[in-house]
Amino acid sequence: MIYRNFKGKQLPFLGLGCMRLPVIDNDENNIDMDKAKEMVSYAMKHGVNYFDTAWGYHGGNSEEAMGIILKEYPRDSYYVASKFPGYDLSNMDKVEEIFEQQLAKTGMKYFDFYMLHNVCELNVKQYLDDEKYGIMSYLLRQKELGRIKHLGFSTHGRLRTMRKFLDAVGQHMEFCQIQLNWLDWDFQKASEKVKLLSKRNIPIFVMEPLRGGRLAVLPKDKDIILKELRPDEPTAAWGFRFLQGIDNVALVLSGMSNMEQLKENIEITSVSRPLSDRETMVLLYTATGLIDPIPCTACRYCTTHCPQGLDIPTLLSLYNEHKTTENGFIAPMAVASLPDDKKPSSCLGCKACNDVCPQKIQISEALADFAAKIK
Repeated sequence: MIYRNFKGKQLPFLGLGCMRLPVIDNDENNIDMDKAKEMVSYAMKHGVNYFDTAWGYHGGNSEEAMGIILKEYPRDSYYVASKFPGYDLSNMDKVEEIFEQQLAKTGMKYFDFYMLHNVCELNVKQYLDDEKYGIMSYLLRQKELGRIKHLGFSTHGRLRTMRKFLDAVGQHMEFCQIQLNWLDWDFQKASEKVKLLSKRNIPIFVMEPLRGGRLAVLPKDKDIILKELRPDEPTAAWGFRFLQGIDNVALVLSGMSNMEQLKENIEITSVSRPLSDRETMVLLYTATGLIDPIPCTACRYCTTHCPQGLDIPTLLSLYNEHKTTENGFIAPMAVASLPDDKKPSSCLGCKACNDVCPQKIQISEALADFAAKIK
């Protein structure tokens, strides 16, 4: 295993994400403890000693399962991370209650890494309202007490939301966990997030390096292109090689569900073979062929003709995200943060926007489909 320095600690380049542990009978709430223990044992023997869990993973059972499994190892032989579940606004006034339960569930006296979970448009205001909720004050106090060794945040939010959060509390954030892979480098503007965090000297922890496995198996015509450049590399390796070329990446998490995936990823990340400039260019060009977006250029002609005052370019961007991820959670989460009269469902279907769109996009039809998909 290769390692990267984080504040004097040597973190394995690969960490085990505990959101997709093996389960019994396809029941996400029923973790297969025998298989999970076997995977952790193999990981530890091969230098993978960072485990990322959270309050809501596996129906709330991931933290407890990892606590049981890791109890078999010396506490100083591994790193464990968890998160405060602010993605659910009903939790905002329960930071002390939840944190204490998390320590109890895992059987830990402290978390090596702790995050504000998914700072985004839906919750950034609440996360920053210390007078009402006291989340930051409480977590900083736990850090002073040694119950949190390193405090950071994860995010699926947009760039402007990250800036708002960092402008307010960035001095306290030691790391940031973002969705980063070669498909999202341009598609989700992950490259801009990398620039923002690098400029502020905040190390990056990566989630979804293979976009939930999508980048581990490619269409044959795309796979052939990559095989011509690196015949001996498995397709999944390109995701990790891409990330090995980004200096500010300190750790890459992969939610591996079985021993086969774990062994392959450990073999890949045991050596450093970052991509050349040419290979990176080819890979990013390949990414464009995996996305079939609505070709909005954000010229905003449409917004000047919308009687509802909808931010149509932003809504179309979210619609593209939702289509590409096959109805993932990011777009619905972002839409939920909007006022009711600014959501795609508020489109009147008047088609005034269609008439002025230089790209000839059928905007009203797209918004109607988007509204139907996220009901």
